[in-house]
Amino acid sequence: MKKETYTYQEAYEESLQYFQGDELAARVWVNKYAVKDSFGNIYEKSPEDMHWRIANEVARIESKYPNPLTAEKLFELLDHFRYIVPQGSPMTGIGNDYQVASLSNCFVIGIDGQADSYGAIFKIDEEQVQLMKRRGGVGHDLSHIRPKGSPVKNSALTSTGLVPFMERYSNSTREVAQDGRRGALMLSVSIKHPDSEAFIDAKMTEGKVTGANVSVKLDDEFMQAAIDNKTYVQQFPINSTEPVVRKEINASNLWKKIIHNAWKSAEPGVLFWDTILKESVPDCYADLGFRTVSTNPCGEIPLCPYDSCRLLAINLYSYVVNPFKENAYFDFELFEKHVGLAQRIMDDIIDLELEKIEKILAKIDADPENEDVKHTERTLWQKIYKKSGQGRRTGVGITAEGDMLAALGLRYGTEEATDFSEKVHRTIALQAYRSSVEMARERGAFEVYDTEREKNNPFINRLREADPELYEDMKKYGRRNIACLTIAPTGTTSLMTQTTSGIEPVFLPVYKRRRKVNPNDTNVHIDYVDEVGDAFEEYIVFHPKFVTWMEAQGLNPAKKYTQEEIDDLVKQSPYYKATSNDVDWLMKVRMQGRIQRWVDHSISVTINLPADVSEDLVNALYVEAWRSGCKGCTVYREGSRSGVLLSTKKDKKDELPPCKPPTIVETRPKILEADVVRFQNNKEKWVAFVGLLNGYPYEIFTGVLDDEEGIVLPKSVTSGHIIKNYDDDGRKHYDFQFENKRGYKVTIEGLSEKFNKEYWNYAKLISGVLRYRMPIEQVIKLVSSLQLDNESINTWKNGVERALKKYVSDGTELKGQKCPNCGNETLVYQEGCLICKTCGASRCG
Repeated sequence: MKKETYTYQEAYEESLQYFQGDELAARVWVNKYAVKDSFGNIYEKSPEDMHWRIANEVARIESKYPNPLTAEKLFELLDHFRYIVPQGSPMTGIGNDYQVASLSNCFVIGIDGQADSYGAIFKIDEEQVQLMKRRGGVGHDLSHIRPKGSPVKNSALTSTGLVPFMERYSNSTREVAQDGRRGALMLSVSIKHPDSEAFIDAKMTEGKVTGANVSVKLDDEFMQAAIDNKTYVQQFPINSTEPVVRKEINASNLWKKIIHNAWKSAEPGVLFWDTILKESVPDCYADLGFRTVSTNPCGEIPLCPYDSCRLLAINLYSYVVNPFKENAYFDFELFEKHVGLAQRIMDDIIDLELEKIEKILAKIDADPENEDVKHTERTLWQKIYKKSGQGRRTGVGITAEGDMLAALGLRYGTEEATDFSEKVHRTIALQAYRSSVEMARERGAFEVYDTEREKNNPFINRLREADPELYEDMKKYGRRNIACLTIAPTGTTSLMTQTTSGIEPVFLPVYKRRRKVNPNDTNVHIDYVDEVGDAFEEYIVFHPKFVTWMEAQGLNPAKKYTQEEIDDLVKQSPYYKATSNDVDWLMKVRMQGRIQRWVDHSISVTINLPADVSEDLVNALYVEAWRSGCKGCTVYREGSRSGVLLSTKKDKKDELPPCKPPTIVETRPKILEADVVRFQNNKEKWVAFVGLLNGYPYEIFTGVLDDEEGIVLPKSVTSGHIIKNYDDDGRKHYDFQFENKRGYKVTIEGLSEKFNKEYWNYAKLISGVLRYRMPIEQVIKLVSSLQLDNESINTWKNGVERALKKYVSDGTELKGQKCPNCGNETLVYQEGCLICKTCGASRCG
């Protein structure tokens, strides 16, 4: 039976109603999470359809086991993102038969035994790409690569060290994680490795290793030596009793470099590796293949090679009864019940993931390539399939902790708030593990469970002390899942739940925006552009939770408040002094450490700092994180990624010519180089031809592909030339010329004649501003601001924006627009995507 499809506008309008007028949430959902096929057909009109899709699939798995949950019960938990929120890959992929993709958010890869060879390096590179094309984030460790200067038995004679391979893996990420695919990379190395200092410095050179996060694995011996200003021994191989390379360093000096680089560029992050290994429950089974080697890109899931994890968040705010009122309280009874169900749903998702991997393997079998080409990809997924089923690892986490505290009248960062947060996370740990034990009784324990192996694990003993009965049941029945918990960034999920994510503090709940006033339009259009000549007025938008607080105090959110009145309201609210710049950062680190005691994986959190903080403060935060029992830590100082990276030139200032406006070439050259950019427009395949002058966009043409009146162009063509020619009667026309695979020139004549007249006119307008060198980011804002009354041309407009984004210089700030995730005006372009420098949220396409 043919499934019903919806236009983008239909899905957007239905979702807009679902989100009660929140345009951003509606667009995020339609663009990222609504089920689509490869031709752009949309099969869901709102998140209600998505939640029924997920509920029905999880219920199908539940029906295989005793006491199954019904689809109706599951839908109640998911509806409106109120209680339980599958994150990212599960939300996109569960029940989606149009994409062959994994449900795992996170993967770690690595090779057992010796891996210091080009063969091993290439193999890891291919495995990284194969996972990223399925939407996965990947982490792997470089500690196995011999240090620079080591002898090698090839024509190079000596090793280049690990830094060049950082760039290799980074470039692979940049290549594959575009055009709708999502992939991110974590590279790690042990501080014991002799090249670790070069690793720490690698990203300080402008433009280097831009496609990877980097974190250094610090052991307790190094940390103590750094604090005590003592020496520390580095060696290779790092775990050998008879190393071939050994050198003694001043630990304090290397520690200062880590601090300086983190202060200056927000990297490297630090992983307190001894804490991770000591606390790790899966490492009780290290000799059975569960030895932790690295983490996923955000750092919240330390993993062994070829294991993976899926993520799910519990919305803490939803368990606050009478939010923001004097009689507000947290419903622990309902919360405990739902945590158990969340763990159960996560275990069901493992079964769904195993089905997805079977489909991936079937696709590989059906692919036309020969067996030699397909071998690495097939073996990779076979290993992931085995590890996923063997350990049944899950990633139950939380969102909206900041809003929960505010709704209870607790100020983030205070001792009282931290005490309450620890109680909540202790409850999660106990109830998730109890649920896992109950599932072991009903469904069977994970394959290698052994009570004796876990008896000395600190986390397990913490559970035993808190709930002896739970521990005795675990000894009797085992546990369904090797590890259960994490706290991950919720990213765009938090936009749709209208909450703050993770354990981060909340952000200022009042935003100033500018309203574009169009006297000829009865519908007021909200925008962020500010071109000369546009009429604007400022207006105030309240965060939805701030509105709830106002209503709880008997205040009218619709009233027109003065700025002075708003400032006074903010000071009265539980959000006051709870922004990222207000909190006691040391208290935040201690809070993370106390929560970490009840999280068996790790916590992804970035400490956001003002621009003027000192390196000494960063040092104090990192040391306190280690002492508090955190498994990792990352800092971001405001503006630290802008204009501070070292140039590869010695003195850039001396080499720059005097400031002058860009050269404008009014007379178009006869021949221009051109890029070809393909995109979807209202279910049709379209193409943009972007003419380039000295590498800068000079003009743009668009048209329909695969149409009798359109443009037929092989998929392999990504570039060519646009040639200006004249007919015999003197009329001007533009042709596109490219070389085919046999080296022959092929010309598509009369580009302008193949376009809808309206598109052609708009393209001429855009080409005009490009020709006069308006900055690309401003051109994109101009295109975005065009008020068009036709669905097809609006979609065309979006395609033009995507075509131009690739030409924006990395690091260019998007002024006048706030990050939808954290509310800060710190968005920059990177690889054609918008990246928030404060919280790391990204948006491509």
